[in-house]
Amino acid sequence: MEESSPKSLLDICLHYLSTHLEKFCWERQDGTYCLQDAAMFPQEVADRLLQTMAIQRQLNEVTVGIFRGGQLRLKRACIRKAKISAVAFLRAFCHHKLVELDATGVNADITITDIISGLSSSKWIRENLQCLVLNSLTLSLEDPYERCFSQLSGLRILSITNVLFYNEDLADVASLPRLESLDISNTSVTDISALVACKERLKSLTMHHLKCLKMTTTQMLEVIRELVHLNHLDISDDKQFTSDIACRLLEQKDILPNLISLDISGRKHVADKAVEAFIEQRPRMQFVGLLATEAGYSELLSGEGPVKVSGEANQTQIAEALRRYSERSFFVREALFHLFSLTHVMDKASPEMLKLVVIGMRNHPTNLPVQLAASACVFNLTKQDLAAGMPVKLLADVTHLLLEAMKQFPNHQQLQKNCLLSLCSDRILQDVPFNRFDAAKLVMQWLCNHEDQNMQRMAVAIISILAAKMYTSVLLLRRNRELSTEQTAQLGAELFIVRQLLQIVRQKTNQSLVDTTLKFTLSALWNLTDESPTTCRHFIENQGLELFMKVLESFPSESSIQQKVLGLLNNIAEVKELHSELMWKEFIDHISKLLHSVEVEVSYFAAGIIAHLVSRGEETWTLGSSVRDDLLEQLHSAILSWPTPDCEMVAYRSFNPFFPLLECFSTPGVQLWAVWAMQHVCSKNPVRYCNMLIEEGGLEKLHNIRDHERADPDVLRITVAILDNLERHVIRHGNPQGAEPPPIK
Repeated sequence: MEESSPKSLLDICLHYLSTHLEKFCWERQDGTYCLQDAAMFPQEVADRLLQTMAIQRQLNEVTVGIFRGGQLRLKRACIRKAKISAVAFLRAFCHHKLVELDATGVNADITITDIISGLSSSKWIRENLQCLVLNSLTLSLEDPYERCFSQLSGLRILSITNVLFYNEDLADVASLPRLESLDISNTSVTDISALVACKERLKSLTMHHLKCLKMTTTQMLEVIRELVHLNHLDISDDKQFTSDIACRLLEQKDILPNLISLDISGRKHVADKAVEAFIEQRPRMQFVGLLATEAGYSELLSGEGPVKVSGEANQTQIAEALRRYSERSFFVREALFHLFSLTHVMDKASPEMLKLVVIGMRNHPTNLPVQLAASACVFNLTKQDLAAGMPVKLLADVTHLLLEAMKQFPNHQQLQKNCLLSLCSDRILQDVPFNRFDAAKLVMQWLCNHEDQNMQRMAVAIISILAAKMYTSVLLLRRNRELSTEQTAQLGAELFIVRQLLQIVRQKTNQSLVDTTLKFTLSALWNLTDESPTTCRHFIENQGLELFMKVLESFPSESSIQQKVLGLLNNIAEVKELHSELMWKEFIDHISKLLHSVEVEVSYFAAGIIAHLVSRGEETWTLGSSVRDDLLEQLHSAILSWPTPDCEMVAYRSFNPFFPLLECFSTPGVQLWAVWAMQHVCSKNPVRYCNMLIEEGGLEKLHNIRDHERADPDVLRITVAILDNLERHVIRHGNPQGAEPPPIK
């Protein structure tokens, strides 16, 4: 699968050029862009650039200017969803030697008549344009208007679906001398008799949902019987009309002798035996569409043999349906509904199927039934270990679409649940790149509006993991002097998240309820404040300190709660600018009591808070020198009493918060806590932390302690142990990449 491979260099370059076009262009007097470089683009690359710009919705009055002139030569032009005028279209595209044009969904400022008129201004295009797609456009703003399809004499393929296209227009199209393929689905045609005029050349006819048709079944069959060269016929319908056209067609033995593809999906009262008999009389048949019919359950129609089948009886049929009907919302919904039923007990990852679900979601973002069925299928296809077998790029695409669905339907509880269930995956939350601020904000909004305890637990678990990942983004944003609008919005989202998480803590504390939701919420806040001064300030300004004091008082015997609370307060204490907020006697008294907890994890974080607060000297300490001296003495003795923990108590992203503490020679208790912490993690996880310590320049700090004449003996002993540990690690594993050789001895 292409999702398993990195993007090609060409795609990366075109994506960058498309999204940063202003950097490579100068403006004409009329405001349109022109590429600075006069070098010619290869035609295939020019086509790909145009398609990339269309996919990214970058085609407008200004940007299409780059296709004026001769720098970019187009052959197969895709301008889907472009926002351009008739004049811009004429100037940008009608001088190229086009053989294909896809103008699906171009804005209402340009009509089909405008497009054909522009194309017809070129003699070469009139004679050589072979494929034209004009789906979902306005035919003309004038009534009456001059019919103009017949001007494109070279046209072989025409698709004109979802258009107010009438019988007279069909007659105009049928006069095209080379027409082989025609799609008039969902148009206003009431009579298809005009097709007889092109019966000697028409090979493909798609008439999905001809809602205005006034012909009887017999009259329709008489016309179809004339089309003897047809290879493909589509008379499917997604509105469940009662027409018996499909059943009657299957009964005909002397009709469509060259047919290889028949689509009757959505037609009722179709039987397997009738379909099988039809196929047996036409041995060249390769495909039959049977979705939302009553057929497709026999062995011949399973889709596993030479005849492909779109249907609902098995995954093969469903996959075929999702591939063929990706633009038809009703059929996508039907296929997804049946896929959900078949994927409850999947035990093997199916990236191909997930990709088809993604296409359906992307094509119908505002269709609730599609999004509801798709999100349920996503959960079945990625739950438990199945996500591990999916390419990261594919999971990134589906995660983005889940978040978009949550935004589109914020009040639909079942859809929100489906999306949350899918997001609650370690593989997605840990490994997949997506906008975590966006996700966290959406999940928090859901939490604020719903009280389902099971879903609330899951939502907070998602927030907890997201918070651990978001800190890097926040850190990078704050390193930039100027923040973009998007980055500012992310930091605003962070404030919103902190407030909502504190509200959950407040609710659980008032209820005296210790549950998974409370624990995950505390973990989320702990992660979110790690090395994030702005988030720490959010916490203080939203009365977080007072609330967490209440939490400690409300759950005095819950060591797991105490550990999370103190871990977060330790993050607050690392921020020097917030020390004054922590100079609160009741707070210090409570922390000093927890310093003597029998649980080493609780005592450890209480010690960290005290170490940071006393590290800056007496001039910043406002609670009296005797209290400070007593705390330093308690700190020193408490650390020496700690047993060696069996496992790693805490994970650190950086040693930077410890380095200022290592320089506090006048307060050896502060140094002792820092070196104890560093020795603990370096001995429990040497590969990660020894490398980190060397890369961040910690060796020089440790050497200063080792060589200092006034170094405390206990601090010196642990410092030497760390250096010995580092030496053994370097001998065994070598230096971290890019690090200077550590002068350990």
